[in-house]
Amino acid sequence: MPMELTKLEHIALAVLFAGGDPVPLTRLAQVLECEAEAAARCVDHLNSYLDSEKLPLQILRLDDSFQLSTRAEYQSYIRLALEIKRNQPLSQAAMEVLAIIAYNQPVTRAFVEQIRGVDSSGVMANLAEKQLIEEAGRLELPGRPISYRTTAGFLRSLGLSSLEELPLVPEGGDGGAPEEDGEQLEGQVSFS
Repeated sequence: MPMELTKLEHIALAVLFAGGDPVPLTRLAQVLECEAEAAARCVDHLNSYLDSEKLPLQILRLDDSFQLSTRAEYQSYIRLALEIKRNQPLSQAAMEVLAIIAYNQPVTRAFVEQIRGVDSSGVMANLAEKQLIEEAGRLELPGRPISYRTTAGFLRSLGLSSLEELPLVPEGGDGGAPEEDGEQLEGQVSFS
């Protein structure tokens, strides 16, 4: 017997479709006029429906937000139809900066440069332009430096639902680089 969607699930699907960007669970619960736990169950059921019907859509969980997305196997068709430029792989420097920020966030540019030992302003500007990092506010220190954190786009690109899914840093690690097994992430990364 085919799965049926409830009115709340139809509303959740419409909100996620129209939103485009990740929608916080608290906001979705507010719109659905229910508790956050019930809204999360609603999204889980909706995702099961999308799977069971073999639709080209999925709902990604990104920390405490949800985003409607197409499945990876349709990426080439979408790119062709929308004439999207091929993703450029990130440089080694960009991967280093992302790792430092991901494992230590929020961090300042000075912190990243202290670990790397080189100027990182250009790399960080590029990562911000690609919406992989964002400003996380200013510190209450002289000069009020900007702190940075990773974005939902970073999680989405790595196929993670939260930062807790990042590989562990080995004991005595250098404070920013993932362990050797973390190198497998580089092959999975699809940044635009």
